[in-house]
Amino acid sequence: MQQALRVAAAGTIAVLALSIGAQQASAADWSDTSIGYRYGSKFAEPYNPNDINKQILSWTYVDGYKYGGNYMNLDFLRSDGKDNNAHEAYLLYRHTLDLGKVSGRDFKFGPVRGVGITAGFDWNTKNDDSYNSRKRMIVAGPTLMLDVPGFLNVSLLGMWESNQPLGIAKRYKYDTHAMLNAAWGIPLGSGFSFEGYANWIGSKGKDEFGGQTSPEVNIDAQIMYDLSGHLGAKPNTFKVGLEYQYWRNKFGNPHNIPGSTAKTPMIRAEYHF
Repeated sequence: MQQALRVAAAGTIAVLALSIGAQQASAADWSDTSIGYRYGSKFAEPYNPNDINKQILSWTYVDGYKYGGNYMNLDFLRSDGKDNNAHEAYLLYRHTLDLGKVSGRDFKFGPVRGVGITAGFDWNTKNDDSYNSRKRMIVAGPTLMLDVPGFLNVSLLGMWESNQPLGIAKRYKYDTHAMLNAAWGIPLGSGFSFEGYANWIGSKGKDEFGGQTSPEVNIDAQIMYDLSGHLGAKPNTFKVGLEYQYWRNKFGNPHNIPGSTAKTPMIRAEYHF
């Protein structure tokens, strides 16, 4: 199982490298790559009543080019014994096409500075020896880009999700469902910034075992501090901070199921290059 996970992760990294090379070839106007570390001791997993310790290593790439931008994040998660010492890889990719830049028209109105179309995918694999998630998901929908310091994007996305956990012979497709997503990065001054995302995800119908799923709320917010000046580095190279995640009805599991609600404080550190 672990060998399969390592092979999948290696393949994912190869895809990432090819994607970045292609993007650089298309002359991004700007880009930022970072590696990060997160740790928390109160993670939750559905049907597990225990608080779980997890360490998370991440690789993130974001850029902007003439007509829009790309965001890609790969997390490697390692749980403690309360989650069977599970290893997980989770890859997320989003591309936003700015309709104003493509058409040459001005889409500003009220607090909105631009309108776009966002599309992308999620992919994961986890070797927890009980559920063994293998999620595959495509997302697409409109995005409003709000006029704030930094950025605040609000998207309404359709979601086409499937999974094939242990005991399921054929990949199971959930009902098409919707997600209202907000993602932000707002400078606060004096080296601090407020960053994160918030998702409301509609019910995806019956799960692969016949149970009814519930709408989800997933909020992940961070207060980050730029340490770079204290270390003799250029701004936004080294960042540390505190993060908090609230996830109700995790993966669509109803809130009366143990472990379906996570309230997880974390420490976070990032190196940007």
